[in-house]
Amino acid sequence: MKIKEIYKKAKSLQKNIVFPEVAFSDRTIEAVKIIKKKKIANAILIGDESALILRDKDLASFQIINPKTFEHREQIVKCLYEKRKAKGMTMEEAEKLALDPYYFGTLLVETGFADGMVAGAEASTANTVKPALQIIKAKKKGGVVSSCFLVYGKNKFLNGKSLVIADCGVLPNPSSDELAEIAYDSCMTYQNLGLKDPKVAFLSYSTHGSASGEVITKVREGYEKFKKHGICCDGEIQFDAAMVKEVAKHKCPDSPLQGDANILIYPDLNAGNISYKTIQYIGGLNAIGPILQGLNKPVNDLSRGCNVQDIVTITAVTALQAQKEN
Repeated sequence: MKIKEIYKKAKSLQKNIVFPEVAFSDRTIEAVKIIKKKKIANAILIGDESALILRDKDLASFQIINPKTFEHREQIVKCLYEKRKAKGMTMEEAEKLALDPYYFGTLLVETGFADGMVAGAEASTANTVKPALQIIKAKKKGGVVSSCFLVYGKNKFLNGKSLVIADCGVLPNPSSDELAEIAYDSCMTYQNLGLKDPKVAFLSYSTHGSASGEVITKVREGYEKFKKHGICCDGEIQFDAAMVKEVAKHKCPDSPLQGDANILIYPDLNAGNISYKTIQYIGGLNAIGPILQGLNKPVNDLSRGCNVQDIVTITAVTALQAQKEN
């Protein structure tokens, strides 16, 4: 997969993407400069205009919105209040919380002043996910919001193939129903990125009953529930049987995957999070994400270990997600 293809598609869309961390993130500042130069998206920066320009004069050419002086602040605050009043939030509390850059950025997306948001370089996933869950919410009532990573790069094992792996950042211990939904949303993300022919592996430490246990049963049930979509899949299955043709011939010769899976569904957050970091640092591959799935509008998280290029790439991914909102 050529990441330039994602950049090209994002450039054609020219979506408005908001960055709530630019006031305290050097990496984000460098990233938005690249985004502007390559015309990947229209970057909206949150912060005090004078302070940002004093920090970096190049930011004078960007759209900067100050939560305290935004001309549509009343609309922003009212939106937050309406979303949270059932949970006991007062208008006074909404006024205060709307000043938080993460909440303010999320509210800009919800109210249509921005098409998507990218954050997380300087804070934990909760700072990004919590406002998104409270304000933008899941696409369907009671629906799952999960995350995935896009994995790509030069590697003899992958041989040019790109992977989507999930869930690596949100759900600690998904149920079988949730695993099935995570898998479906991961397929939609895979295809939205311009990738074709999804092949889904529900990973476990067992292949087709070679071991037994509660987790294995959950994974197998998740696979069974997902099969109705008619997408190539298998489970429960071990990583090597899902990804290595020679191993698949011995462990599961009748598997529809034939050792060529490109979407990996992990049984829990422990496995997913550990795996993506191992792939990234020991495998020397790019792992872009967490890409949030299942939200009404795109808000994407970043690992605090991200680099400038990661921010640029997930911005392009966010722009592609936003096209579905039109």
